[in-house]
Amino acid sequence: MITKPQNFLDEVPWDERELIAVVAQDFSSGKVLTVAWMNRAALEETVKRGEAVYWSRSRKRLWRKGEESGHVQKLRELRLDCDADAVLLKVEQIGGIACHTGRESCFFRKLEDGKWVTIDPVLKDPSLIYRKGDKK
Repeated sequence: MITKPQNFLDEVPWDERELIAVVAQDFSSGKVLTVAWMNRAALEETVKRGEAVYWSRSRKRLWRKGEESGHVQKLRELRLDCDADAVLLKVEQIGGIACHTGRESCFFRKLEDGKWVTIDPVLKDPSLIYRKGDKK
């Protein structure tokens, strides 16, 4: 019996919303840039384009990272975790800004003495990056 090779997308156990969690990490520094979601089309498009494409839950559509800002995430490596319930994108962050707040990373607040403290600077004013109302 001849069997068709399984598509890598079929090995992903999509959740009840047909999504999987995605962590984007800077390929060089190892810094976590953001956490987002992908559906099947987003993961397929990411591999095909070699650039991060996410599923925007708020917009209910594919979101090509950098489509407004130019801060594209070039895919350098793609991994699936041991339980196959999360994807890791190792990326080259073009422009050095991953967050819609104009920061390098979306993880710019740190818990200190029971309070969230902003520890990373704004690298570029978000109003210069995005059109009003388009911040993801």
